[in-house]
Amino acid sequence: MKVNESVPPPPFRKPNRLETVFNRAMGFLVGLGIGPAYMQVLQVRGRKTGRVYSTPVNILEVGGKPYLVAPRGRTQWVRNAEASGETLLKRGRQKRKYRLRAVADTEKPQILKLYLDSYKSQVQQYFPVSAGSPAATFHEIAANYPVFELLAS
Repeated sequence: MKVNESVPPPPFRKPNRLETVFNRAMGFLVGLGIGPAYMQVLQVRGRKTGRVYSTPVNILEVGGKPYLVAPRGRTQWVRNAEASGETLLKRGRQKRKYRLRAVADTEKPQILKLYLDSYKSQVQQYFPVSAGSPAATFHEIAANYPVFELLAS
């Protein structure tokens, strides 16, 4: 499939009101341990306020390694995670702290392809590439999507 070059994705796509309400509800449920197994609540300390912020995320396993992808681009959680270098993932009573390794743009295409193919119904709207496209198609857009490998602390 071809990249839709007429509409380049913004560096950050802010959620609308409905998405904000949905994210809060999903975050609450996942925080209780309810919801798909791949969903976790990401908790990260604010880089300016020091306050802990939470948001639901989809964890992608590739070759036995967990990855965190930001389909909306350089969101606040991405900026906070980059500043702190670590994050906490929570699901129900389970909490696990991770260090983050930013994935280089050259490593991202296969991860982005697998992420979009795995979570198409939730994230297709944030990608100008269709799910099912070859990994090579993601080379052109890789820089727009932060990806982190999660390393156990």
